[in-house]
Amino acid sequence: MHEKNLQQHWFALRPLLAIRNEEQYEQAIEHLNDLIDEIGKDEALSLYELLDTLGTLIHACEEQHHAIPDCSGGEMLGFFMEEHGLTQASFPEIGSQEVVSEVLSGKRELNVEHIRALAKRFHVPPAVFI
Repeated sequence: MHEKNLQQHWFALRPLLAIRNEEQYEQAIEHLNDLIDEIGKDEALSLYELLDTLGTLIHACEEQHHAIPDCSGGEMLGFFMEEHGLTQASFPEIGSQEVVSEVLSGKRELNVEHIRALAKRFHVPPAVFI
């Protein structure tokens, strides 16, 4: 490939691969969401590698600049409920509304099965709820 072609490709990709401030972070999130909408989880598509790379860059940026504070599994559940507009009745994988209420108030801990189900539902690592 000639240097001119390489430069054209690099200029097209550079905005996706450079996350140095909040604006670039927000743009990277938008691009990632667009890629997810376009290709989903089809690893056979050639753009999946770009999606994977962009996701890795965003994760590294979040680890460095947007660290998740220490909080309980119940507090994380409350966060996801608020983010997704869910109610206590939205979690049959945990149990009744009473059980969910106890988890949210800190009276009850999430068990291993709850954590696995929530991690799968919200597409996050189980450690988020530990």
